[in-house]
Amino acid sequence: MAWTAPQFSKSEVDKAGAALVTNNVFGTDFQIVDNWRSSHNYPLNFFQNDLRKRAKAIDCDCIVAQRIKRLSSITEKLKRFSTARLSQIQDIGGCRAVMYDIGQVQQLADNYRNSGFKSDLHNEKDYIKAPKPDGYRGIHLVYKYAAQKPEYHGLKIEIQLRSAKQHAWATAVETVGLFTRQALKSNRGYWEWRRFFASMGTAIAYMENSSAVPNTATYGNGLQLLLKDYMISLDVANQLRTYEKALLELPSYQKRGDHYFLLILDPLSKQLEVFGYKQSQLQLASKDYLAMEKSIRGSDKNAVLVSADSTVELRKAYPNYFLDTTAFLDLIDDALS
Repeated sequence: MAWTAPQFSKSEVDKAGAALVTNNVFGTDFQIVDNWRSSHNYPLNFFQNDLRKRAKAIDCDCIVAQRIKRLSSITEKLKRFSTARLSQIQDIGGCRAVMYDIGQVQQLADNYRNSGFKSDLHNEKDYIKAPKPDGYRGIHLVYKYAAQKPEYHGLKIEIQLRSAKQHAWATAVETVGLFTRQALKSNRGYWEWRRFFASMGTAIAYMENSSAVPNTATYGNGLQLLLKDYMISLDVANQLRTYEKALLELPSYQKRGDHYFLLILDPLSKQLEVFGYKQSQLQLASKDYLAMEKSIRGSDKNAVLVSADSTVELRKAYPNYFLDTTAFLDLIDDALS
């Protein structure tokens, strides 16, 4: 397979990234951004393969997948952080392991911390010990590639480690954000939804015997009553079931042998399109991904290019694009019981 290598200097990359923020984008800017983003595919594949081996040794039923960051997400991050530069974004390429429980997440994190690795640990955030105020929990490890291919040295890849419960929470946040057009992942949007998810983050933390989300109610101090109030005022269960039901009749996308998938989700019409690509078609997939992002720029549609070993694993790893919110609804029932 032919992998894309970086072709532009970091100053050129940063200049093209700045053009995204001002929306003063020319053809060469898209070319530079796409090259920079696509050049992360090789190190991402390297880290994903390593993550899969480590995670499966601990939990053979774990879910491992990878994704290249959406152009809209890159632009949003650059806008949110005024000093951010495209060449310094740490999660252009990201891979994730969803483990059965929090103990296995910690075991996998310790495996990385204590074993020799060919690349350099650039940054670590333990959002289980110290949850984000919005309720997000998990462990993030950012590595700089430093293995066999020097042309990719220094490119950063983020590894996310989550439990199944933490993943269900994150899936619900993204699902509601997409369909209600709120930036909940960036801790923006309706205050009631934000407080509901922060409170559910604490409820799940109690289930996993870990640290509560800052500035939220506790089980001894009205957490269940608060969650019940939000369930009624936001009509949480019906909204999530409606989003899920809207996409039950998906178009046929199970093409034998497909390895990469381009997903296009329209929150307004509640429709999903899935395009599959063979493992040898990564460059074509990347080209189509960029063309799709250009065509939907400024609209409510979302596009993402993901990789998974099967469509079954794809659905488990990225349920927010299939509106599979059942696991989160089950957690709400547990929290209220």
